[in-house]
Amino acid sequence: MTERKLGRVHSIQSMGTLDGPGVRFVVFMQGCPLRCGCCHNPDTWDLDGGKEYSADELITRALRFREYFGEDGGITVSGGEPLLQTEFVKELFTLTHENGLNTCLDTSGCILNDKVRDLLTVCDRVLLDIKYTTDALYRENVGCSINTPLEFLDYLDQKGISTTLRQVIIPTKNDGDDNILALKSIARAHKVVDKVELLPFRKLCQIKYDNMGIKFPFSDIPEPTKELMARLEKILNS
Repeated sequence: MTERKLGRVHSIQSMGTLDGPGVRFVVFMQGCPLRCGCCHNPDTWDLDGGKEYSADELITRALRFREYFGEDGGITVSGGEPLLQTEFVKELFTLTHENGLNTCLDTSGCILNDKVRDLLTVCDRVLLDIKYTTDALYRENVGCSINTPLEFLDYLDQKGISTTLRQVIIPTKNDGDDNILALKSIARAHKVVDKVELLPFRKLCQIKYDNMGIKFPFSDIPEPTKELMARLEKILNS
């Protein structure tokens, strides 16, 4: 009998509406290898934190809300970075499919190896963060190269996995027209990308950094105005 994996989970949202199509049961995994300057959840970084669950426990909880999912809803696994726990996430997604629900993976795309490729065989949709559009900004503000997320996106395109691109708009960092045009170009070059979402940078997380006794790197950066977001959306969709 195959040994069941346990996954370290930071938190669970029973009926999320911002993490993929429809109403979704969202599992936020514990652990992240990146240190993004805009990170909202520094409490997810430590892979030894969180609470352990089996995939069976999570699917049992998710199915309690099945009537609310409708045709489009299902289960989303987010983070932290779920690619650190690929085998567990694959087990959960396999059970999700066995119960007739769709799967969505919310990721930075910062890891691409055989285990990740195996996980992607049971992913119906990927929400992929393209945090910046230059390697310099990635290295300065994320802690990795832009190359791996772009290779990840190329692989999604190769496998025909429906993809939503997401980018948090951070004034002084990626709020220029050139960045939006570059993001638009990346999307157009990959036929699996059917949606691009621009999300406003927010600083509600400051209290988490204060409580953890660590500095919020982007504490001095202002949140984007509604007018800026509207202008960038117009460029993106023109």
